[in-house]
Amino acid sequence: MTALITDNLPLLAGTPNGIKKLRELILELAVRGKLVPQDPSDEPASELLKRITEEKTRLVAEGKIKKPKSLPDVETLEKLYDLPAGWEWTTLPGAASYQIGKTPPTKEAKYWDDSGLPWVSISDMEHYGEITQTSRRVSEVASKDIFKYQPIPAGTLLMSFKLTVGKVAILGIDAYHNEAIISLSPYNGVSKEYLFRFLPSIALGGQQKNALMGNTLNSESMAQLLIPIPPLAEQQRIVAKIDELMALCDRLEAQQADAESAHAQLVQALLDSLTQTSDATDFAANWQRLAEHFHTLFTTKPSIDAFKQTLLRLAVMGKLVPQDPNDEPASELLKRAKIKKKVIADKWGYREKKLEVSTTEIRSALPQGWELSALGEFSFVKGGKRIPKGRDFCQVKTPYVYLRVTDMKEHGITLDGLRYIDESLHKELARYTISSQDIYVVIVGATIGKCGIVPVELDGAHLTENAAKIMCGELLKEYLLISVKSSYIQDQFMEKIFQQAQPKLALERIETTVLPIPPIAEQHRIVAKVDQLMALCDQLKTRLTQARQLNEQLASTLVQQAVA
Repeated sequence: MTALITDNLPLLAGTPNGIKKLRELILELAVRGKLVPQDPSDEPASELLKRITEEKTRLVAEGKIKKPKSLPDVETLEKLYDLPAGWEWTTLPGAASYQIGKTPPTKEAKYWDDSGLPWVSISDMEHYGEITQTSRRVSEVASKDIFKYQPIPAGTLLMSFKLTVGKVAILGIDAYHNEAIISLSPYNGVSKEYLFRFLPSIALGGQQKNALMGNTLNSESMAQLLIPIPPLAEQQRIVAKIDELMALCDRLEAQQADAESAHAQLVQALLDSLTQTSDATDFAANWQRLAEHFHTLFTTKPSIDAFKQTLLRLAVMGKLVPQDPNDEPASELLKRAKIKKKVIADKWGYREKKLEVSTTEIRSALPQGWELSALGEFSFVKGGKRIPKGRDFCQVKTPYVYLRVTDMKEHGITLDGLRYIDESLHKELARYTISSQDIYVVIVGATIGKCGIVPVELDGAHLTENAAKIMCGELLKEYLLISVKSSYIQDQFMEKIFQQAQPKLALERIETTVLPIPPIAEQHRIVAKVDQLMALCDQLKTRLTQARQLNEQLASTLVQQAVA
């Protein structure tokens, strides 16, 4: 069975969360007795359990442990699978003695002492780790009046059973612990290392289907946790094999991380070679180099996303489609845009502002016929409006949509979960609408810079104060969206953000954002080429998803074979 895992490691590890699932599979095989071969000469676990019963009787007689409560009959509890020869089922109390911790009254200072005795809470536990320090300590008074027993000795196994169920750690120091944790002392014949590795899956999976009560194991459900016990010699072989395979998983994980990092750096370096070169011959050579290795380079979703962003950057640099000297230059387009802007300003009473923008440094890098302009020189940037205090959304659908940032997704506006306002509020907010010819931009919060076009069916919708609209004017709205989505514009946005408790991008700063403007005919060609290449990227992503799903199915089949 181990060979089945090792022979198919690339497949198993290459699926989403593959190494995590591989670790789970190793433990699943181990606890079913399928990770190492059984040895008929091993003393069977039944003999081991007999000695444990005798040991418990002796410890009770010596007063070292309390007389256990009546335990459930193992035979009456539901077993999830059959055990190999020589193994036996027992309950948690049948494998180990354990006790629940305590928490002294937190508001009584006499029980707490920064230089006192360590006291473990779940936050001090690193899963499968060793506890060497605690965030809080208790006093000698707490030791005497609350705990009334000596600290739990170093080397003891701890497990959480409330809120976070099944987190395990080994005490590296003598310490007390709180009431969400139990400290376990396995009986002779049950390996602490064996329990340490399997308690999380036993507690979480609850070998008993009804063991978990919400996010807590109560005393009754803990007593019903079933634990498969192999012969002691096999326990030791299982632990050794698990450690060997987990170390292999660690190496695989490190190799994967290194490979993914190297791949990402290589992809970015080649993409940067496209955007950073100004020489046409060099650009053509770099593009050809990328094309020759396309299917080797773009094998992950992040690499495809990086390629898509590079396409947007190339588009606004004038490197995605050839220029045509017969096109009307962008300077004429800007003249018309400024005239149209003045007409709109006069109609709506908008105040035109003088913008302080310097574009001389990068104008020389523009293709023939292009112009460089700030958004506010040819367009208006307007914010939305908050719903007045005391007013709320309608509980029923109305003709008046109010767009929120949560409605704005990467692909555009989602039509699910839209909110509506009544007619009177619609009239109050009449100046704060967005049309299907505008670009929306999120200006507050974690998604600053997210942008898109409002669909025709939402033309005239009201806009949240956490977003702004860019009125496209004479520019093709699809080209303006490409520009605003590109790192060329997004990088400028990030430089202009007010770093407050909640980041904000001021409207005035959007207005001074500079973008390259091609002739209108070239804008159409750019949009068509971007649409074509983005569709190819999406197809490639779909094929990657399909290939990954196939790998997952194959891996799932292997897992089923392994545990069958």
